[in-house]
Amino acid sequence: MPPVCKRGGGAREYWRARGSRAAVRRRRLRGCSAPPSPPPAGERPGRAGPGQGGGGTCAGGMELEELGIREECGVFGCIAAGAWPSELDVPHVITLGLVGLQHRGQESAGIVTSDGESAQAFKVHKGMGLINHVFSEDSLKKLYVSNLGIGHTRYSTSGISELQNCQPFVVETLHGKIAVAHNGELTNAARLRRKLMRHGVGLSTSSDSELITQLLAFTPPLENDDTADWVARIKNLMNETPTSYSLLLMHKDIIYAVRDPYGNRPLCIGRLVPVGDMNGKGKDNRETEGWVVSSESCSFLSIGAEYYREVLPGEIVKISRYDVQTLDVVPRPEGDPSAFCIFEYVYFARPDSIFEGQMVYSVRRRCGQQLAIEAPVEADLVSTVPESATPAALGFAQKCGLPYIEVLCKNRYVGRTFIQPNMRLRQLGVAKKFGVLSDNFKGKRVVLIDDSIVRGNTISPIIKLLRESGAKEVHIRVASPPIRFPCYMGINIPTKEELIANKPEFHDLANYIGADSVVYLSVEGLVSSVQESIKARQENEDHLKTNKSRVGKIGHCIACLTGEYPVELEW
Repeated sequence: MPPVCKRGGGAREYWRARGSRAAVRRRRLRGCSAPPSPPPAGERPGRAGPGQGGGGTCAGGMELEELGIREECGVFGCIAAGAWPSELDVPHVITLGLVGLQHRGQESAGIVTSDGESAQAFKVHKGMGLINHVFSEDSLKKLYVSNLGIGHTRYSTSGISELQNCQPFVVETLHGKIAVAHNGELTNAARLRRKLMRHGVGLSTSSDSELITQLLAFTPPLENDDTADWVARIKNLMNETPTSYSLLLMHKDIIYAVRDPYGNRPLCIGRLVPVGDMNGKGKDNRETEGWVVSSESCSFLSIGAEYYREVLPGEIVKISRYDVQTLDVVPRPEGDPSAFCIFEYVYFARPDSIFEGQMVYSVRRRCGQQLAIEAPVEADLVSTVPESATPAALGFAQKCGLPYIEVLCKNRYVGRTFIQPNMRLRQLGVAKKFGVLSDNFKGKRVVLIDDSIVRGNTISPIIKLLRESGAKEVHIRVASPPIRFPCYMGINIPTKEELIANKPEFHDLANYIGADSVVYLSVEGLVSSVQESIKARQENEDHLKTNKSRVGKIGHCIACLTGEYPVELEW
């Protein structure tokens, strides 16, 4: 049996480094060193043994852990309502929906569509690159005629970025083809991979998402051979792996939307209405042109959809041409709270998205206000590292009574440094990313708000830039706590050794990055900023009290901050 990492301990690093025999062969071809020895019992993953220097490296400095597949992705589905064939342009709706999720993945994309009625094979188009590069008018023609479909946009956080790992995955089952799109990362992927292979199931990619697809295709023991029980298959998957996944499963004329019992990754449903009726009165009486489901609600407005509701943790939702129906809610172990990723609020999500009944922008602003309470400073102005930290900077400025003034302008055509997989590209990106508005701060004391400091590679050159342009003082305030641990549930957070909070320099961080002072928001401050509105709504709205009994205790995953993971990490 592989070692089990219970809520943050164990030998995950060893198994992540070792991998399959095929992975070992690939490392040898790349000139990588051998995997590390298993860590001592009880030692946390990421802590190197004597002489290991963080677990071994391969040519180019890539750590062995970074050879695994870890994803942060976006999923989007659409189904036309009413009579079929529909006049709704499903491929274009999905494409525009994926454009709204482009920030969640910029390396590859794919769409699978179907007419939902014939035995004709699914229509599939996938490619590497941005959405607008992958889907041209000619490529979209291959996806017609269609009444429903699902799409996916992806980036590999550290693993293989190639066409074979593009989603959605399509597989033939005893009851016809299914297509699956997945956002997240399985915490017991290695065991599931071995289990499938023992049953003679071949795997052609290194993606967790293919494991999910094959597990769904696998017939549960009690299923009748003549009829597919997709609820039973989905529940079987959920019993096999507790987290992390938000899934779209398409079979014939149905889309199933599924969220893991801990609700670690987001998923929500929207309703397509006639464009002229979007802001009209009598919402309940308006025509429904179709249903959409997305990782984030920010993708709805551009396609003429309105936010309908969130998929609950553990919920299995059936979306058909007729309606949206909850088929089941799979509970967590008794006493376990939900574990929605708090980093979605901090950085990754678009500010206009809605999670847990609140807009991300509002949460970030509250984080800034809380930061002003915890870490006041004498200064002349408050500014931000554009753009995700802007709401926090506005909240900080409002709370401490200082003016908010821009000191940096962003080159919008340079990608986020956080998700560029190569360190050299990341560092070069910083130099090209910002311009300086020096007239706004010459001779003044600046409080610069950032949403997070992960490696420390971005903030130091920015401070240097501000000082060289005339800033008298530069004080850094970070609207989230220090990130100390990797994420194993779907977000690109580096190994422990790369994180600035785990380096000796962190004890004198202000001097190390060239700032006059540096203060982070506390873990308690972040959690209270996120949960304040949720708890208030639960107390005041009756329907939320009902859902609370179904969903269980509200919580958030803060494992990257504390090392306390919501589930066992089994490798």
